[in-house]
Amino acid sequence: MTEHLVLRVISKLLIPPILLFALYVQMHGDYGPGGGFQAGVIFGAGLILYGLVFGTEAMRAVAPPRLLVVLACLGVLLYAGVGVASMIGGGEFLEYGALSADATHGNHVGIIIIEIGVGIAVASVMTIIFTALAEWR
Repeated sequence: MTEHLVLRVISKLLIPPILLFALYVQMHGDYGPGGGFQAGVIFGAGLILYGLVFGTEAMRAVAPPRLLVVLACLGVLLYAGVGVASMIGGGEFLEYGALSADATHGNHVGIIIIEIGVGIAVASVMTIIFTALAEWR
């Protein structure tokens, strides 16, 4: 796809703001609409756009498949880890208030960690699925 110069230049200009917007949605998700799933989809779409424009080999150099698998597992472990930590703290699974002596603070911390885990897992799995389908063709 080296002959599509305009597409490559515009993509280079758009991908960084797309990824930055994904981080904004991730961090703003605690206070308003959005959160981990939406941010993961946006971040994954930015990586997929990179793969579509520059090729899957270039995308593998930026996001190696092994790293994506590790990140997907890390996202799930963050999610499950908050649940286990809340059970250790005396609450039920994903009862965030048990994460701290102050229930409000525990809720805030628990939701942020859960949303980060979901975002990492969703972005990684979307990218893994794209690379698997790109190899399959």
